[in-house]
Amino acid sequence: MSSVIAQTRFSVLDRSRTREGHPNAEALRDTVRLAQELEGLGYHRFWVSEHHGVPGVAGSAPTVLAAAVAAATRTIRVGTGGVMLPNHQPLVVAEQFGVLESLFPGRIDMGLGRSVGFTDGVRKALGRDKGVAEDFAAQLDELLGWFRGTSPTRVHARPAEGLTVPPFVLAMGEGAAIAARAGLPMVIGDLRNREKMRRGIDHYRANFRPSEWSSEPYVVISGTVAVAATPEEARRLLIPEAWSMAYSRTHGTFPPLPPAERVEALTMTDRERGFYESGLTGQLAGTEGEVAHELETVLKETGAQEVLVTTSTYDRAALLDSYRRLARITDRARLSSA
Repeated sequence: MSSVIAQTRFSVLDRSRTREGHPNAEALRDTVRLAQELEGLGYHRFWVSEHHGVPGVAGSAPTVLAAAVAAATRTIRVGTGGVMLPNHQPLVVAEQFGVLESLFPGRIDMGLGRSVGFTDGVRKALGRDKGVAEDFAAQLDELLGWFRGTSPTRVHARPAEGLTVPPFVLAMGEGAAIAARAGLPMVIGDLRNREKMRRGIDHYRANFRPSEWSSEPYVVISGTVAVAATPEEARRLLIPEAWSMAYSRTHGTFPPLPPAERVEALTMTDRERGFYESGLTGQLAGTEGEVAHELETVLKETGAQEVLVTTSTYDRAALLDSYRRLARITDRARLSSA
């Protein structure tokens, strides 16, 4: 087993995906329970996401959900992947993370993204437009300034000021350049487009400026990893999310996850089928041996220090089994390199 896997941290982002026939509240409780299970399996971080007005995602308030996760766990790091900074005032974000860090010291991460609402209606409801994302670098500087007490307003963020909550930049589009200039760790995906991901990582490393937050580049690669007893079972884990993504691309709304067997019985248009098949290809999916080989390859290609797994599926038992199998891969790698 490769020592490169043994040297890598493995973490999870759970999007609190809703499922057909199940209420939103169950998705949120599932997220908290999954965090407890993954803590026992030795995962490094557990992050939650921010989506607004999306039928397929219950997690609309990531700092609130992160508080619930942190309260239900003891050792795993907890954070956001991410808070979408253009949707919020930086002072309020600093205060929220200051509260989290005060309640759960040394365990909180602040993952930050630059996306705005998914649709025109959501953006209007948030009082934002697409252009606000262009101010992300300035918003990021302002946010970090609240922790260091450098705001020219003479206002102080309580209880954030003086605390250190590790910031991460979710690198989409300009995110890699912004993370490099700010001297912050970067989260980049996805694993299906390796060449684009490598270009972003190379740009980040070449342009990284050390900061008080991070003295050297830190790369987290993110994407789907599905592990099962057979390749066919691993592929079935991908089916619900692949169909939901195809549906969103063809109907303009992101739906709850359907059972794999319902998707397999569907008659799809050519356009739907194209998006669906695309969602099934290029993912890290297979048996423990197959996934270990793929992980070794991508880690050597990217030099990433951490993998953030973002798998979603309808079958929660199969999802947990996948994470158990992935933990076995990493445990075996660490034992063999010890």
